[in-house]
Amino acid sequence: MAEITGAVRAERAGPVAVVTIAHPPVNAISGEVAAGILEALTAAEADLACRALIVTGDGERYFSAGADLTEFPGAPPGGEAGAAEVTRRLEASRLPVVAAVNGVAYGGGCEIALACDLRICSEDARFAQPEIKLGIMPGWGGTQRLPRLVGRGPALEMLLTGDPIDSARALEWGLVTRVASSDRLRPEALALAELLAQRPPLAVAAIKRALHRGLDGSLDAGLRREQEEFGRLLASEDAREGVSAFLEKRPPSWRGR
Repeated sequence: MAEITGAVRAERAGPVAVVTIAHPPVNAISGEVAAGILEALTAAEADLACRALIVTGDGERYFSAGADLTEFPGAPPGGEAGAAEVTRRLEASRLPVVAAVNGVAYGGGCEIALACDLRICSEDARFAQPEIKLGIMPGWGGTQRLPRLVGRGPALEMLLTGDPIDSARALEWGLVTRVASSDRLRPEALALAELLAQRPPLAVAAIKRALHRGLDGSLDAGLRREQEEFGRLLASEDAREGVSAFLEKRPPSWRGR
């Protein structure tokens, strides 16, 4: 295990990097936390042996309760780069990113989870965008990523009331794809990340680009982007390896080129 900063830990589990927010008492997103996540993500992306990443919170009660308001208004919550950059980098990463939500994910904590590719949570997890109760609004992607995941109506309910939803409602709305008991959350997150790590890295990155960028425009534009990504993948060594392995009835060996 390596301490990136005093508030973020990073460790490796085979091809999976695990980044843990460890900023007691509620794992609030401070400038130090944002910088630590970015540093850990940069290191993981630079390591070609790393094929997936998990973001979680320390302990069993808090993924993250949101921005560290002790830094506000003297400095932007989350520091100068801010958690907004964290969310953009997570979304754009070549790595598949799994949020293992181990409790409360409020405000900026919820927004960091939204920026991950997949979210699983513990049974006692809670999600909320409570900024409206402070007279402000989400600033790290909540008004944009949340409706893309759960639809306009449920998103507006969360954004305008500021009230939390539980794990059952999060699963019903599609905010998370799986719910696990507290003692099973980490093993299930690791199993999912390890599965994703076995997938061809070029195809993983291409699918992420096609999906995230395609949803920003029209269907026709998205389909054109899909075809462009598809064409580039067909010319890759991994594509040739995948077809050869299938025909030869053997496991493929992905090289990321």
